[in-house]
Amino acid sequence: MTVAMAAQEFELLVQQALDEVPDELLALVENCVILVEDAPPPDLAGLLGLYDGVPLTERGDFYAGVLPDRILIYRLPILAVCDTHEDVVEEVHITVVHEIAHHFGIDDDRLHELGYD
Repeated sequence: MTVAMAAQEFELLVQQALDEVPDELLALVENCVILVEDAPPPDLAGLLGLYDGVPLTERGDFYAGVLPDRILIYRLPILAVCDTHEDVVEEVHITVVHEIAHHFGIDDDRLHELGYD
């Protein structure tokens, strides 16, 4: 069952999830924007979020003058996998943390070990 939620309310949940990330970690997020979109591109259907950029662990001397990395949180797929408002809150939190972890260079295998599937 899909949960109905307006885009503005969903964006507020993303902001709340970001507010729960420790300030010490957020201070380390560099050259990265976090955006909410309704859905991923058709070739990535089903994704809940996406990190698009160069992780901090792979940046070297060459990393200069580039556009910001992007963390994309996809509203409609998240709503589609949730049954309740509380499920949406939890899934948004998990997805935001998951994508920020990719910015820090943490891969999916390690995230799975940590319980962020």
